[in-house]
Amino acid sequence: MPAPEKTRLALLKKFFVLAKAFFNGGAKRQARLWLAALLGLCLAVGVVQVFLSYAMRDVITALAQRDHDAWMRGIWKFVAVAFISVPVGVFYRYSQERLSLAWRRWLTQHLIKRYFFNRAYYRIRASESVDNPDQRIAEDVRLFTTGVLSYFLIIVNSVVTAVGFLGVLWVVSGKLVGVLFIYAAVGTTVAMLFGRRLAGLYFNQYQKEATFRYGLVRVRDAAESIAFFRGEKREHRDLIDRLNAVLENTFWIIGWTRNLGFFSNSYNYLALIIPGLIVGPMFIRGTVEFGVVTQAEGAFAAVLAAVSIIIAQIEGLSSFSAGIRRLGDLWDNLDEFDAEDARETEEAKGEINEEALQLKLDDVTVQTPSGDKTLTQHLSLQLPRRGSLLVMGESGSGKSSLLRTIAGLWHPGGGAIDRPAHNHLIFLPQKPYMVPGNLRAQLMYPLNEEDAEDAAITAVLEKVNLHDIFARVGGDLGKVVDWTNVLSLGEQQRVAFARLFLKKPAIAFLDEATSALDEENERFLYEKLRASGVAFVSVGHRSTLKEFHDRLLLLKNDGTSEITPLPKNGAEPVSRGS
Repeated sequence: MPAPEKTRLALLKKFFVLAKAFFNGGAKRQARLWLAALLGLCLAVGVVQVFLSYAMRDVITALAQRDHDAWMRGIWKFVAVAFISVPVGVFYRYSQERLSLAWRRWLTQHLIKRYFFNRAYYRIRASESVDNPDQRIAEDVRLFTTGVLSYFLIIVNSVVTAVGFLGVLWVVSGKLVGVLFIYAAVGTTVAMLFGRRLAGLYFNQYQKEATFRYGLVRVRDAAESIAFFRGEKREHRDLIDRLNAVLENTFWIIGWTRNLGFFSNSYNYLALIIPGLIVGPMFIRGTVEFGVVTQAEGAFAAVLAAVSIIIAQIEGLSSFSAGIRRLGDLWDNLDEFDAEDARETEEAKGEINEEALQLKLDDVTVQTPSGDKTLTQHLSLQLPRRGSLLVMGESGSGKSSLLRTIAGLWHPGGGAIDRPAHNHLIFLPQKPYMVPGNLRAQLMYPLNEEDAEDAAITAVLEKVNLHDIFARVGGDLGKVVDWTNVLSLGEQQRVAFARLFLKKPAIAFLDEATSALDEENERFLYEKLRASGVAFVSVGHRSTLKEFHDRLLLLKNDGTSEITPLPKNGAEPVSRGS
């Protein structure tokens, strides 16, 4: 079986699993009730359509025979059936939308949960098959849930319509039924050839649209850097290139849609005269009434539409299948992460014990996630309570990688790590993460903003020399602003220290956390940090950092390391790494 066919079958199986999980999940009662209502209303719509065809047949026949009384009875019969069909059609659409909404809520929440599980959002950045996971979760899930129900109902409606109207056609002429199926089979085969090409084009369109949109977001996020470099022309050229890729692919979609239009329009117009060619001579011979001719034409059109759903929906199906593929790629990657976690847990060479009171590394080897490069090997050290360690080394020696390994973002290549649980640690990167929200949310991240009192916030802002920040929010701690643009990088680093002092962790890890500060503010913050009693590990290049730490860990590009005391602080000699 060709690989694309295997992929489609695998995705189809996966979506059946999703549907089963949805209808057997926590909201299964509500989901099943809406599905039952939807299927019942779908059947009712089909029945009403058949009754409407008979009512209209009687009206047309009475009109042709100039029978006023029969004509009036037919009119009232048609009005009565139409009166019933209105609420049936409205609630049918309403039930579909409610079920789609419930499914989207469940699937989106499920994917978001898996996205954050074991930091998949962090590792998926390196995936070559999943671009723009944000679009897949937000947009592709919506298209999937609405599309699945829409096409499922189209199929159910087609079956109901075909069953209902085939009887009508068979009573009129069995020959008409045979011609209909032959015509639909030929048309469906041709339409599938167009659909195969369109599906690939739509997949590329989703990807290129997302890439173009991401380019615009990146310009917004990096606006200041672009302005400093005067990089407008370069960024403009990059966006135009991305836009041209979108437009070029759209051009091919338009072309293939045009070709499909030639075929589908010809197919539909020819279908209009086929029933007349068969039933017309029967009326001329007097074997059927005139109303039967119009009923046969309506029934033929209804059944042909039912058995020709691929032709009618081929363009939408092509777009839908592209969205399914993108969602399936995301799902497969999350599955691979789960399997990778299980395998690494079972085969891990290194261990992380999160029940210790202090930080201790025993013969630890730091490797890249792929395991193809060793950065540091056979590193042993212990950080006492209230102790401090400065990590220095040349670029590429693995300073930040050591922090990633201690944090558990990377698995150790060997040895053992003892440290407190993650909720007793805090990591301060060089560029702090500024969350959307008010000042309370900014300072308490990742905790709830309600966990801090106004007095505590005021005190900690004074502590990091950010007391003037109140003027920028008009004294309103609940005011939401764009903190990335309101605060300079140095002020953002002081906000990170404020988070540290509010959280009061057992150990703090600082990765170039004062690089944007002048030496006076750097000294001010490190003195506050030493006075707080929090043990800390700093990564940095400035020699001025040495006076704030007890020991120095020097990492070398050959994977070896050296630990030395910093005598100015009176630290005792410690063991050396390899």
